[in-house]
Amino acid sequence: MTLSAVVFDFDYTLTVPDRPRQAVLDEATAAVGAPDLSREAYLDAHSRHLDSESREPIFADLLPEDGDTGPAALTEAYREKVADSLVAVEGVSGLLADLSEEYALGLLTNGPTAAQRSKLDRFDWVDYFDAVVVTGDLDAGKPDERAFEAVLAELGVEPDEAVYVGDDVEADVEGARNAGLHAIQVVFEDGPDHHPDADAHVERDALAAELPEILKKL
Repeated sequence: MTLSAVVFDFDYTLTVPDRPRQAVLDEATAAVGAPDLSREAYLDAHSRHLDSESREPIFADLLPEDGDTGPAALTEAYREKVADSLVAVEGVSGLLADLSEEYALGLLTNGPTAAQRSKLDRFDWVDYFDAVVVTGDLDAGKPDERAFEAVLAELGVEPDEAVYVGDDVEADVEGARNAGLHAIQVVFEDGPDHHPDADAHVERDALAAELPEILKKL
């Protein structure tokens, strides 16, 4: 097998929030006078709307129908707060620049289109990707095989020629392996457990330094 493409996850793989996501959600609800929402409830609703164009269906599920704040207002507030909280993992820009000389690069990220695009727009290094796929533009999100097939089609490579790099056990590792890709799991303190089916594991803080050598060994 000759590895010709590397596809990345975005959240918690290439970027991290500079404060807990619960704090970001609290800031957004406070900004528009919405009731407090838990991160757990948000994630549950998010999982049901991976193919949405925005977060409005998510917040429509969570907000009371007779409340003073509508989902559109909270969607806008949360989009701004999340985007403002993101920072790149150290060394990502240089890593992608180097990898782009040897591999086709893809990005496959779960979430509503407007929300994910607003985050992607904050980072110039997104330009290194030959294909960027947001599941809000698809009929299904990770771990569904169709999500991986979409980014592979844009890259023009077969599954066994590609590796997926991400942190989530189900969406990233199991999703990639079930779709026929190799999988490298990004691990970090308080993150998901090491998945035994991953071809390799890499500490997030060491991603830029160690990923190139891991790729050469696949």
